[in-house]
Amino acid sequence: QVQLVESGGGLVQVGGSLRLSCVASGVDFKTIVMGWYRRIPGQERELVARVFPTELVYYPDSIKGRFTSSRDTAGNTLYLQMDSLKLEDTAVYYCCAFLLTGTRWGQGTQVTVSS
Repeated sequence: QVQLVESGGGLVQVGGSLRLSCVASGVDFKTIVMGWYRRIPGQERELVARVFPTELVYYPDSIKGRFTSSRDTAGNTLYLQMDSLKLEDTAVYYCCAFLLTGTRWGQGTQVTVSS
C-alpha cells in the first residue's frame, strides 16, 4: 500500500547539481513527516533532511546551505535539490515516510560524485 519511488540519481562532477525525486503513494502525503537519508560507502545511514508538514525542513550542518528539500503536494512528490556536490556526497540516497505504524523506505538511488 505504501510505496516510495526514488529517481534522479546518477554521476555528477564535483561542484555540480542533481535533483532527486520521491513519488509517494498510499500515504497521507500532505500531513506526514518525510525525509531523506543516505548511506555513504563504509558508513552507517545518516540523515540528510527531515521535512515536516509545516514545511519546516531540518538539515544537519554538513548539508545545510547545499541541499534543499521540498514537497510538491499536487504530485505527491518529495524533492531533494543537491548543489555544490562534494566527493563525500557519494552515497545511496533513500526517501522515507515517518508513519504511525513505522518508517517506510524507498529503494534508494545512487549518487556518484566524481572529480
